[in-house]
Amino acid sequence: MAAQASQIAFAHTTQFHSASAEKLATRLLALAPPNFAGGRVYFTSGGSEATETAIKLARQFHLESGVPQKFRVVSRRQSYHGSTLGAMSVSGNVARRAPYQPLLPEWGHIAPCFCHHCPFDKTFPACNVGCADDLESFLATNDAASVSAFIFEPVVGATLGAAAPPDGYVQRIAEICRNHGILLIADEIMTGMGRTGKPFAVNYWNVEPDLILVGKGIASGYAPLGAVLISSRVAEAFAKGSGAFQHGFTYQAHPVSTAAGNAVLDVLEKQQLFACVNASSRNLRDALAPLAVHPTVGEIRGLGLLIGIEFVRNKSTREPFPKEQSIAEKIRQAMLQKNVLVYPTQGCVDGLRGDHILLAPPFIITAEESILIAAALEFSLEQVFPSKLG
Repeated sequence: MAAQASQIAFAHTTQFHSASAEKLATRLLALAPPNFAGGRVYFTSGGSEATETAIKLARQFHLESGVPQKFRVVSRRQSYHGSTLGAMSVSGNVARRAPYQPLLPEWGHIAPCFCHHCPFDKTFPACNVGCADDLESFLATNDAASVSAFIFEPVVGATLGAAAPPDGYVQRIAEICRNHGILLIADEIMTGMGRTGKPFAVNYWNVEPDLILVGKGIASGYAPLGAVLISSRVAEAFAKGSGAFQHGFTYQAHPVSTAAGNAVLDVLEKQQLFACVNASSRNLRDALAPLAVHPTVGEIRGLGLLIGIEFVRNKSTREPFPKEQSIAEKIRQAMLQKNVLVYPTQGCVDGLRGDHILLAPPFIITAEESILIAAALEFSLEQVFPSKLG
C-alpha cells in the first residue's frame, strides 16, 4: 500500500486506469467459475456498494439486451445484502428493514433455504428442495417478465447463522433463473475469497452465476474494498450495446485499496491458505462437537470457516428463546471474558426470534486455538444457562 501511494495514491477512473486495479481484476476472474473468463470486475469501497452496483448492472444488462420491462431483483426472506437503500430493498430481514419500510420498494421475496427451520415443515431429501421451487411458484404469480435478477447468499451469513443449502438447491435455483432469463447474483461478501475452503462458495455446486459480489475478505480489512465480478455474457451485452455502464463512485478501483487486495491475494496464494481452511475447519468443528449435546445448543452448522451456533429454548421442538432475553448477546459477553470475539445475531427463526453466534476465525487458526474457542463457548453456556448444564 505504501509503495502504491508513493507512485500514485488516487486518480479518478473517469480518465485514468491503475495497474494495481487491472492486476487484481485479472486475478479475481481467474479464481471465478469458467463463465467469468473474459469478464470484467467493478471495484467498490465495500459490500453494500457492490450490491447497489449489481442491481444497476442487472437493470442495464436487460436494457442493453432489448428487454426494458425487467427491473425487479427478487431475493429471499431473512436475507441481508447491505445497509444502503437499494441493498436493503433486496434484503429480506424483517428487523433490519422495519425502520426504513416506507423507503423500500417491495420487489418480492421467496422462502429461505434453511433446513433447520424449514419454512415448509419438510426434511431433506424428501422435500425435493421445495424451497428452490418456491422461486418458480413466485414467478408464476408475480409478473416474471419484470424480474431482472435473483440475489442470494450461497451460505447465509449474518441473518441465518451460516446456513448452507443441501445439494441440489443452488443448481435448481440457477436452472429456474436460466429458464426465465433472470440473472443470478451470488452474494459472496461473507463467503468469498476462501472463507468456505474454495475461492467462492458457488464452486461447491459447480454453478455459474452471472454476477458475484465480494467484500470483507478481498482486502482483509487493510483498506475499504469490494467488487462485482461480471461474467463474460453480461460484459458482452454492454460491449455490443452502449459500451458504457451508467454508474460510478468517486473511489471505485482506488489504487491503494486494490494494492491491498493484491497483497492479500499474494499471501493467500503463497501460503496456500485456501487449502488450510478445510483442515482448520475440521479442527474447529471437532473441538465444538462435544458441546452439541448441550440442551440449549440447537445446531452447529456452516461450511469451511464460517460456522454458526444456534441456541434454542427447546431442543426437540427447536423453539427459540424470547427476543427480550438477548441470549446471543449474553453468549457474546461471556465468551469475551475468555478473550474470544464472536458475532451475535437474533432473528434467524422469524426475523425477530432465534439466537445464534457466528464464528469466522482467521484461516491460520491452530488446533490449540480451536480448543480455546470451544472452551470459551463451554464457559459461556455455564454462565448463561447455569440451570441447564448438560
